[in-house]
Amino acid sequence: MDKLIRFLQNRFIRGRRLNATRMVALSFGVIILLGTLLLMLPVSARNGESQGFFTALFTATSATCVTGLVVTDTCLTWSPFGQAVILILIQLGGLGFMTVITLVSLAAHRRIGLSERLMMVSTLNLKDLDGVVRVVCRALAGTAFFEMAGTVLLAVRMIPRYGFARGLWHALFHSVSAFCNAGFDLQGADTGPFSSLSGFADDPVVLLTTAALVIVGGLGFSVWEDVARNRRWKKLTLYTRLVLGMTAALLGGGTVFFLLAEGENPATLGGIPGWEKLLNAFFQSVTLRTAGFNVIDQGAMGDSSQVISCILMMIGGSSGSTAGGIKTVTVWVLFAVLFTSLQGREHIVFRGRTLPARQALNAVTLFMMVTFLFIGGSMVISLADGVPYLHAAFETASALGTVGLTVGITPALSRLSQVLLIFLMYNGRVGVLSMSLAFMTRQEDRLNIRYPEFSIMIG
Repeated sequence: MDKLIRFLQNRFIRGRRLNATRMVALSFGVIILLGTLLLMLPVSARNGESQGFFTALFTATSATCVTGLVVTDTCLTWSPFGQAVILILIQLGGLGFMTVITLVSLAAHRRIGLSERLMMVSTLNLKDLDGVVRVVCRALAGTAFFEMAGTVLLAVRMIPRYGFARGLWHALFHSVSAFCNAGFDLQGADTGPFSSLSGFADDPVVLLTTAALVIVGGLGFSVWEDVARNRRWKKLTLYTRLVLGMTAALLGGGTVFFLLAEGENPATLGGIPGWEKLLNAFFQSVTLRTAGFNVIDQGAMGDSSQVISCILMMIGGSSGSTAGGIKTVTVWVLFAVLFTSLQGREHIVFRGRTLPARQALNAVTLFMMVTFLFIGGSMVISLADGVPYLHAAFETASALGTVGLTVGITPALSRLSQVLLIFLMYNGRVGVLSMSLAFMTRQEDRLNIRYPEFSIMIG
């Protein structure tokens, strides 16, 4: 083990040929490749026959990028060994490869170097190197606590239904999948292929436990650190308060919207008791935060509901979390830029503090790049497979936001579109991390050169 740690550190982490941004992309790529090779083994398949390279690649990418889109049902296709491989990929993808390497280094009593700390900052989207090892240790401990607590609560429902061994495995798998915002499930053999948690639509224990895991996992490790340290609203950092406020607003607003938009739709929320309608609307709002579980048929929702779903999927969770998307505070910055411009001001001021112009520009850059990928990807899928654009946009947003929800067309898409979804899942998870690290490590223009201004017509 000591030789393995030294090899990884010297060959990959401290190598001068790889900067931090490339290391993030490479680490995820290595995990996907290893996962693909393991899933290609006959022992990984339920029928004892290899599922082939592409199915294994798509599943490994989806699991590592904590997305949840699949071309075959997880329970009906993969054996317990294959399911265990998927679960490990989800955990590695949710925490980040460098976080796991840090855990191994700490267990071996090895010193954490500067380059490794920079990788951890990138993986968890922290703002600086101050106390990064402590944050990582608390993140790992918190992850273990929440996943075990979720397993216990889910086991209360799973064990009576499936028996002790299978019920406990289902509880653990769904707990890790929910906390990591992955959306993989093992319900295919009981409620039908690709049914997700629809069999528990009237079970508040399962749905609220899953929702709690999704929300906590999507808040971000730095938010945990701040809440654990200060514990009072007024003492929390401005960033933490923005995350909590945006999260509450999106969850509440989404719940109200789906109650109004789908409350009378017999294919989704119509015709069920009021408390169950509220529960399912809330869960729909939660799962769009890149969780990927569903209790209602996404393809049966109205057009307006699918549009709002795409928006919520693209927003995602918060920075430094297991969730994907462009992140909640990034959206807040975009609105701040909009309102500041409409008011004719040059600086973004919030509660007596000024947001650096560079951070506002970074938010706009990230939003524009993700938007281009979203529009381009959905157009390619729509044209290549002849599906309605809104359905193609839903799948694209789900892949790019690492959500995993689907209107049911992913398994039937052409190979071109499925390859595009792999690309979008990878970019949705790795691209955002790499871009965040590039923003953080970019050097300022020390020459301080200012060129003459020019004016153009806008609008």
